[in-house]
Amino acid sequence: MKEKLLDLLACPTCGGDILLAYASTYEGKEIIEGVLTCKKCDREYKVVRGVPRFADLGKIEADKAETAENFGWQWTHFTQEDPKYNEQFLGWLQPVKPEFFEGKVVLEGGCGKGRHTKLAAQWGAKEVVGIDLGDGVESAFALTRELPNAHIIQCDIFKLPLKRAFDYAFSVGVLHHTPDPKKAFLSLASKVQKGGHISAWVYGAENNEWITKYVNPIRESFTSKMSQPVLYQLSKLPTLSLFLTTKLVYRPANIAAKPVAKKLFYNDYLNHLGTFGWREQHNIVFDHLVAPTAFYISKEEFEYWWKDIKAEDVEIIWHNSNSWCGFGRLLN
Repeated sequence: MKEKLLDLLACPTCGGDILLAYASTYEGKEIIEGVLTCKKCDREYKVVRGVPRFADLGKIEADKAETAENFGWQWTHFTQEDPKYNEQFLGWLQPVKPEFFEGKVVLEGGCGKGRHTKLAAQWGAKEVVGIDLGDGVESAFALTRELPNAHIIQCDIFKLPLKRAFDYAFSVGVLHHTPDPKKAFLSLASKVQKGGHISAWVYGAENNEWITKYVNPIRESFTSKMSQPVLYQLSKLPTLSLFLTTKLVYRPANIAAKPVAKKLFYNDYLNHLGTFGWREQHNIVFDHLVAPTAFYISKEEFEYWWKDIKAEDVEIIWHNSNSWCGFGRLLN
């Protein structure tokens, strides 16, 4: 943890300023072990292995803890980087471009292994704070600790330990895995200053009926209940099928015969997946099978989220024919 993060922190219980009580271990400018305290209510929060800890998985709701545990395992094992991440990230953030981050104080709602936190920092954000509830914060901290403008916090997205001090907040692929996606979105928006912007990418209800009907019951009752190491091995079987299909059918068809390819099942998304290698496709399959909770949001419902935060200049974009990208500016 870098000391300048204190300027952005607030007690998740009372909203008071957070102070550094003491630091027992430093590595360069990073506080590796220490204790934070609330100036107002005197609550204490630990800094452990470089990450401020504002959540105790042993004391939070069972559904949140299960999701955090499952995804935490994922992000400490799928730590690879891929040159396609830049393009993929911008696809989810439409219409935002890299230059949009320049000079902004940025909040990422659900940072996973930190790959987007890193990109936001490299694209010129003044400061970027990535939050997550699970053990993925360990990987995120390791990935971003050398960046002077990147910070990682372990906390609950519904109880953010932050001031309303951000110019831009974004959440990619996280809100729909929370117990209440809209409430998580509102919590994220509450930390954005007047005139600031927010982006969100969520699974769409449209065109995903086959998933909600056939895949979700298997995921909810079986695969998300398995031990992660067993699921890691088991998920290689559907990954093999996906990998061969995208590489031998979808990619060639989209290159050689686009009019024909457009008629293929789930073409936009599967053609997109075909641009990735084995490791990333395995990550994606595992991601879909490990989640205890997943909501699929209709365009109408998603539009109401932006109305509730009184956003203007809102853009809702259909992405890969299976998900929604949203972007807007907060009026107050």
